Amino acid sequence: MRYDNITKAVFVNRPNRFIAEVELGGHIETVHVKNTGRCRELLVPGSEVWLTAPDNPKRKTKYDLVAVRKNTGVLFNIDSQAPNKVMREWLEQQGYDRIMPEYTYGSSRIDFYMERGSNKYLIEVKGCTLEKDGVGYFPDAPTERGVKHIRELINAAEEGYNAALAFVIQMEGVTEVRPNTATHAEFGKAVNEAEKAGVKILFCTCKAEPDSLVITDMIGG
Repeated sequence: MRYDNITKAVFVNRPNRFIAEVELGGHIETVHVKNTGRCRELLVPGSEVWLTAPDNPKRKTKYDLVAVRKNTGVLFNIDSQAPNKVMREWLEQQGYDRIMPEYTYGSSRIDFYMERGSNKYLIEVKGCTLEKDGVGYFPDAPTERGVKHIRELINAAEEGYNAALAFVIQMEGVTEVRPNTATHAEFGKAVNEAEKAGVKILFCTCKAEPDSLVITDMIGG
């Protein structure tokens, strides 16, 4: 997954979860943040950030903020739409007979349904942008929707689907994602129940650049 254009700026502040103010070309620019999570350890004043400029004259903001360099020097892609895009690219290289995004199962839309021969697969994708001491954590804010999707995966596994929960790690140097139980204990409980029910937990390592993100390996399963 590659962005058509990319511009470097400096983060100033984040008035709310949808927008941020950055210093660009000697002035303050209001930009859209493509991640409604907290990102508190990433979006700190003075951080290097990267913006894209979608060609849409109807937008209120010219730029989207899609990447940030943490004070450790590691670059993070924080675009919440990126994980599904890179997952689709990865799946298209794995020899499936059929790939359907946004597949309705139960009362939810699961990110991907695949077929290979007579085997049926469901994958729910979660993007990880929270890192502590070389370990990824999810979520960085409570997610009832995430818990609901895991319950659907448990039901799917019981019905014979090959069900998986895949964490796309949007930074380099991390190979494991753990439930952030301090933020949402119920999510951690659901993940444990899913593993016991046969749902595979996958960790997708990535190469992150200011203008791109690509899955390099899939661990687990």
